[in-house]
Amino acid sequence: MISNSQNPILIVAGPTASGKSGLALAAADKYDGVIINCDSMQLYAELRLITARPLEEDEAKASHKLYGVMPAAEACSAGIWRDLAVSEIEACWRAGKLPIITGGTGLYIKALMEGLSEIPDIPEEIREEVMARREEIGAEAFHQELAEFDPKSAERLNPTDSQRMIRAYEVHLATERSLTDWHQDAPTTPPLKANYQTVIFEPPREELYAKCEARFDWMIANGALEEVRALMALNLDPNLPAMKALGVPELIAYLQDELALEDAVKAAKQATRRYAKRQMTWFRNQIVQNHRVNAQYSERLLPEIFSKIVI
Repeated sequence: MISNSQNPILIVAGPTASGKSGLALAAADKYDGVIINCDSMQLYAELRLITARPLEEDEAKASHKLYGVMPAAEACSAGIWRDLAVSEIEACWRAGKLPIITGGTGLYIKALMEGLSEIPDIPEEIREEVMARREEIGAEAFHQELAEFDPKSAERLNPTDSQRMIRAYEVHLATERSLTDWHQDAPTTPPLKANYQTVIFEPPREELYAKCEARFDWMIANGALEEVRALMALNLDPNLPAMKALGVPELIAYLQDELALEDAVKAAKQATRRYAKRQMTWFRNQIVQNHRVNAQYSERLLPEIFSKIVI
């Protein structure tokens, strides 16, 4: 049971495939903790394999929250996740358990630690106009246009990330302010006051990339194609977040006979490597870190990591 500090939260974050879940599980055992997901794709019930959710045997070792709790037909947001997470965190505190937030969606972590700025609702006609513009000129040209009025958002977003690209574009069109400016405003949803301890993984890049590729091969061997085929059968809007999860667009292209499997896997691995690189940049620049781990997770690192955590 936790006892040494008031309202503690342990955050275990870093790029995909860096071993966050392994450390979270070890910390849950050591500190009597509950693991709370902050990976935006692991929220979706239909995406267990392709998002590398914890294995069932690991889920049996410690309490896991906010995994597979939303249907792929819905779109989550930082605000929605924050509300769900705060509820789980407060339940942990009441029970004398340590909340362990783990995942790779940096914006969710930032929403918890720093709060959220309230952006006005965007009229549906503007959203439709922006979506039509992207369809008309293509992803690359759309990205270039965004860079003209919101260069910071354009810099951190991949042209293929249609949901976030459209969001940044529509906010500027509707409010005449960039999404970056809105995010710099004082938050209207306040931070959650807590004693935050953060452990951020930042492994050597080539080692991380090799882990990403090996894990994707494991996914394919263990049913990822069947999972994506079942997702396709739902006939969801292709702009929904779940349809953009790493590996999903590429495997859909294969299942629709648009790519050979070898090419689809190669493209998915490349997208994963690029995403991991962006994650490392985000965490390095956006999140206050108590301890940075410049290695893949390994049990041999536990004594050093735990020595830096003050709970």
